[in-house]
Amino acid sequence: MTTETDAALRAALELASHGLACFPVGTNKHPTIPKGRGFYAASTDPQTLRDLFGEHPGPLIGVATGTISNLDILDIDQKPEARQWWHENRHRMPPTRVHRTRSGRLHIAFQHASGLRNSAGRIARGVDTRGDGGYAIRWPAAGLSVLSDAPPAPWPDWLLSQALPPPPPLRSVAVVGEGKLLRGILTVVARAVEGERNRALFWAACRFAESPLARDDATALLINAAAQVGLSVAEARATIASAYRRRAHGVCSSCRDQHPT
Repeated sequence: MTTETDAALRAALELASHGLACFPVGTNKHPTIPKGRGFYAASTDPQTLRDLFGEHPGPLIGVATGTISNLDILDIDQKPEARQWWHENRHRMPPTRVHRTRSGRLHIAFQHASGLRNSAGRIARGVDTRGDGGYAIRWPAAGLSVLSDAPPAPWPDWLLSQALPPPPPLRSVAVVGEGKLLRGILTVVARAVEGERNRALFWAACRFAESPLARDDATALLINAAAQVGLSVAEARATIASAYRRRAHGVCSSCRDQHPT
C-alpha cells in the first residue's frame, strides 16, 4: 500500500467512525473498485475498508451520499450562473460544513433529506446535488480547505423545495382506481384552512401510508399539497413522518374515519 493510500485509509476509518460510508477513489475522481460495485461498495465497517483500500488502492476518499451516510452535498461550480446564484443566496444558508474542491468548486454539506437524489442544474446552471445514488470526494482529506467546520445542517426549506424532484404523476400508482382516490385525498390537504392544515395532512399521510405508492413519491405529493396552504417543507415532513410511524405500529387505521373537513 502506497503512502498516499495508507493516509487515505486512515482518514476513511476516521470518517467511517462518524457514520460516513467510504470507498477508495483514484486521482481521476472515479472509484478504483471495478464497475458493477463502484461506490455501492462504500462501507463504515473498518475491516471492509481495509480490504477495499488494500485490494483497490486509491489516494482519494469517496463518501457515498444520501441515506447511507445521512449526508447530501450541494455542489456549486465556477460557471458564471452558479457564481451569481451563490452571490445572491449565500446569506440565506444556515451554518453548515463547507469544503473547497480541487477545481475550485464548493461542496456544501447538509443532512440527508428523504427523496433527494442526484441532480444537475435543477436549482441553477452549475448548482448540482448529490444525494441517494451518488458520492462526493472528501477533499479535506487530500489537504484542501475546510471553509466551515460546522456540522451538516438540515436543508433550509426554500432550498430543499428547489432541490427535490417534482412530485410524480399519480398514474405511477399501479392499482386501478387508486389515482382518483389519492387525488381526492390531496385535495383535502390543498383546501385545508389555517388551524386544520396539520390535521388534514396527517390524515392524508395515513391514507397514503395505506396505499401502494412508494413512500418517497407519497411524501413529494403530500409536501406539494401542503405547500399550497402555507405549510413549510420541514413542518410537512415531520407530520408525514409521524403518520408513517403510526402506520408502522399498526394504528394508522384508527383515524381513517376521522375526515378532517
